[in-house]
Amino acid sequence: MKAAPFDYSRPSSIAEAVKTLESAGGDGKILAGGQSLVPVLAMRLGRPTILVDINRVPGLDTIEELNDTTVRVGALVRHSMLIEQTHLPLLSEAAKWIGHSAIRTRGTTGGSIAHADPSAELPVVATALGALVHVHGPGGTRTVVADDLFVGPLETSLDENEIVTAVDFPVPERFGFAEFARRHGDFGLVTVAVAEVAGTVRIAIGGVGAIPIRPLAAEAILANGSMTDDKIAEAARVAATAITAASDLHASADYRVAMTEEFTLRALTQAIGSKAGVN
Repeated sequence: MKAAPFDYSRPSSIAEAVKTLESAGGDGKILAGGQSLVPVLAMRLGRPTILVDINRVPGLDTIEELNDTTVRVGALVRHSMLIEQTHLPLLSEAAKWIGHSAIRTRGTTGGSIAHADPSAELPVVATALGALVHVHGPGGTRTVVADDLFVGPLETSLDENEIVTAVDFPVPERFGFAEFARRHGDFGLVTVAVAEVAGTVRIAIGGVGAIPIRPLAAEAILANGSMTDDKIAEAARVAATAITAASDLHASADYRVAMTEEFTLRALTQAIGSKAGVN
């Protein structure tokens, strides 16, 4: 199929892009990498009246180390750039699992976060780190914590006229990442990111619910003392009970629960061996 007819705008500033979206009355869509949007258009699952291409907006394609504890990633930073950067190895590791080479070359950080696919790697990492998402809209700029951004599958708390401009990722003291997919590059059936941020271990699980899941009871097990083998095994078991898995053509509910425990265990085990962001 081919996309339904639409107008095209290529603004040179975020303010211009927001104004164009606002004038579309909710029928406009942002075009960045297009890796999620274009297939939707081609299948006519979405019929926006105008596409707002932000690729010419300056300052959105940079990675900046704000200080020793935070890395700011612009909305137009491609997944391939995330792999190459060394400020935050967790992001590099997760980005290696995104799609295939062509997708990683064009796909963007802001696009993945705004698309909010519950099986995608970057929303899981953002949730595990407690990332701050900067957005710009008609009312100005605001910051949204990742935990509050994702509200459903392919659904965020952003207004239809707001644009993600950057994401601030805390640098964890240690981290772990584990994903189970049928083939490398497929969406993960289970994706687990673990991050110790400011002394607190955070876990996020993707692919098993409508949004990335924080198993708070499992995190509580790891809250005091060292992460021993017994503790991480118990935390992994408890994490698996936090999900409400469903059976589909990819896997049964029981299989997803079992894989959640196994890959949480793997991510936590990796975290034990990493320190100061270095594996």
